Amino acid sequence: MPAPSAPVAPSAPAAPAVFTAPAVPRATVRVHEPRRADCPWCGSLRLRTRLRSGDLLRHKPGTFTVDRCRDCGHTFQNPRLTAEGLALYRRTVRGEPRDHAAERVLALRGSRRRRRSAAHAMLRFGEPESWLDVGTGHGGFPATAREVFPYTAFDGLDPTRRVERARVAGRVEEAYVGRLTDPRITARLRARYDVVSMFHHLERTTDPRAELAAALEVLRPGGHLLIETLDPRSVFAALFGRWWLPYDQPRHLHLMPPRNLRIELEAWGCAVVGVEHHSAHVPHDLAGAAALALSHALPAPDTPWRAIPPSHLRQHLRTALLRAGSPLVAAAAVTDHALAPVLRHTRFANTYRIVARAPQA
Repeated sequence: MPAPSAPVAPSAPAAPAVFTAPAVPRATVRVHEPRRADCPWCGSLRLRTRLRSGDLLRHKPGTFTVDRCRDCGHTFQNPRLTAEGLALYRRTVRGEPRDHAAERVLALRGSRRRRRSAAHAMLRFGEPESWLDVGTGHGGFPATAREVFPYTAFDGLDPTRRVERARVAGRVEEAYVGRLTDPRITARLRARYDVVSMFHHLERTTDPRAELAAALEVLRPGGHLLIETLDPRSVFAALFGRWWLPYDQPRHLHLMPPRNLRIELEAWGCAVVGVEHHSAHVPHDLAGAAALALSHALPAPDTPWRAIPPSHLRQHLRTALLRAGSPLVAAAAVTDHALAPVLRHTRFANTYRIVARAPQA
């Protein structure tokens, strides 16, 4: 086995980037924290830059770097966005272009079939009395999971007001607006739930460890934590680089290999009772790469933050070429689904699901 490389001396922190908020042209905020020289998961100094990318999905300005730890495999945005930067890049701005092809591909992660598959993963543990879905959005998962567990009380938590609309629509019984790591929410919900689920939530958080700790606090002794997240070890990630749709810069901050998550849960005293790749895999890699590449090979779209908008001719040309290229994206999507039964059992799988049982009192 080759000897480990000597630690690399930390480089000087990069100057924080400044982004002009589209809604208030004269207001500026710092959007990047200082670049870090160590892995946020294991502390190793052996980092490798995996990609540099702009906002390929929404075309907002800025360049973002994703690093990978050579020791533990943790993949993370470096330098990371500040809380203000995250708010700016996640906010929908009036007039910003939408990449509808890529958004349709991303919607596969929240399809009804996939939600039912995730709910079925908990059937062997019996019907829970209470279930909290973290990052629930409009409550799509609780609405589907109720078909599998009709006597379970589903609650939802989300940082946006969407969860309140989900309660009004009857998809969740109780709605909480905020973050699970907020001490007020954690104290209110402590030891209340038999199941806590997190679907594609950890990759969007600034501190995944804190999210796991908070989830275990609101679980009852012996309750179950259900996590679904992206696998940075996927061969597609290495093949496509910045065109791999799940990187989704700058919104995804952390991608954790299954081994890291498993070790962390076991360190908290949990028993990992299930790790699945085949049923969690989302067949969207080829279609996502095709949609992103097509969008960025064409004339740049009109955006609210451009000083000089593109001519009407260029705008119409972009629209016409996008429509002409849609069969290419459709063909890639058909190929994704045709290959999925084989790829989901290989290192090409892009998502994994973990079920962990919290320690008994």
